[in-house]
Amino acid sequence: MTTEFWSPVKLSIEIATVSGVWVLILGLFFGKVMAHTKFKGKTLVETVFLLPLVLPPSVVGFLLIVIFGRNSPIGQIIEDLFNQPVMFTWGAAVIASSVVAFPLMYQSAKTGFEAIDGEIEHAARVDGATEFKLFMLISMPLARKAILSGAILSFARALGEFGATLMFAGNIPGKTQTIPTAIYVAIDSGNMELAWLWVLSMIGISFFMLLFVHSMKS
Repeated sequence: MTTEFWSPVKLSIEIATVSGVWVLILGLFFGKVMAHTKFKGKTLVETVFLLPLVLPPSVVGFLLIVIFGRNSPIGQIIEDLFNQPVMFTWGAAVIASSVVAFPLMYQSAKTGFEAIDGEIEHAARVDGATEFKLFMLISMPLARKAILSGAILSFARALGEFGATLMFAGNIPGKTQTIPTAIYVAIDSGNMELAWLWVLSMIGISFFMLLFVHSMKS
């Protein structure tokens, strides 16, 4: 039972970590751009960014299949590069987790960057700071609480992703079976002891993550 229990836990943490890194990078970039840029169609772009928050997981999974499936141009390019389709792979689980977690990171980063006093950034530019130095040494430190909060929440969201992952990555033990999909299978097979162990582990991880986020705000 030890191996059976730890395999989905290890895989979930690995997938959530890789997803979290991608989401952090993309969230910081787009959050910074959208916080201080005005352009026609901005509302439409932001709506697309936040859609995964409100779409049913099955719809997200379906769209991922359409976009990355073997019959799509992107799917064919990936298959040509790696000699295998992306669906039902570890990478598919990372993509699904990243898509559903991105809105949380993006919204937190954007809120943090919007709260920065523009005069501070302007003064840094006048003193000769490049945009990269401005971002790394001023913008990020000033928005650190929002960024850290978004990173933790997006990691937790990626860790708990179920529907889109099940549709797009499947439920292959040792390969794409994460804690949420493992719980589903355990309940379906009547293995309540194992299901409870995974449920309690998810509750514990999520509890301490949320506790940390709230402690930063107090």
